[in-house]
Amino acid sequence: MGGIEISGLHKRFPDGTVAVERVDLSIRDGELFVMLGPSGCGKTTTLRAIAGLVAHAGSVRIAGDDAARLRRRERARRVAVVPQIPTTPHDMAVRDYVLLGRTPHAGYFGGTGASDDAATDRALERLELGGLARRALGTLSGGERQRAVLARALAQEAQVILLDEPTSALDLAHQQHVLELVDRLRREDGLAVVAAMHDLSAVSLYAGRIHLLAGGALVASGDPRTLLCAELLSATYGTPVKVFEHDGQLVVAPVRQAVRA
Repeated sequence: MGGIEISGLHKRFPDGTVAVERVDLSIRDGELFVMLGPSGCGKTTTLRAIAGLVAHAGSVRIAGDDAARLRRRERARRVAVVPQIPTTPHDMAVRDYVLLGRTPHAGYFGGTGASDDAATDRALERLELGGLARRALGTLSGGERQRAVLARALAQEAQVILLDEPTSALDLAHQQHVLELVDRLRREDGLAVVAAMHDLSAVSLYAGRIHLLAGGALVASGDPRTLLCAELLSATYGTPVKVFEHDGQLVVAPVRQAVRA
């Protein structure tokens, strides 16, 4: 496959606000690479730049190829996006929704074939959605609906999966389930997975490497045990946190501010 190489990524909005400032990234196949930082620090903009959804300066290479030179359909075949708030039509059947992941592979007349059906069925099976294939999306729980969104991305058979806050609307059990699924897909398929996340304790469990951003610029990059330290996180997020280890796992917790009587 070849992973992702980003060099000098820069994005400035029309009002002059810098969203991302000269960011360099290298993401390997089979890696879960997580971007952290306060809201508005450039995480989502970086994901959108990789997907080709926002104009930017700098280069993005996917599997060694300059993404700017790829046709829109070819780029969509290589990169699947799971947005923070996905559009899930209330009345659409789960299988029909997952089949939409095959759109970049459809012929010029928009039809689907046996290979598309097979890819859809494989994705449904791997995410344990076979029994829900005929159910309407609007009847699913939050966790089931998020699995359907992941299944759609998996059916796309892309080399890269981009996740924007994949667990933000889920309860604790469903958060864990989704992250376990992503981790399994990453290992089994050798996918390059890039995720923007806020749950620092979950990041410590699943991330291979972390890219910490603030104000669109790189603060630090490295492995979780190096970056998830109280001093660095407190300075980046502008609020005190405590980091401690429990049963071999890092836990990041906020520190309550002193309240004056």
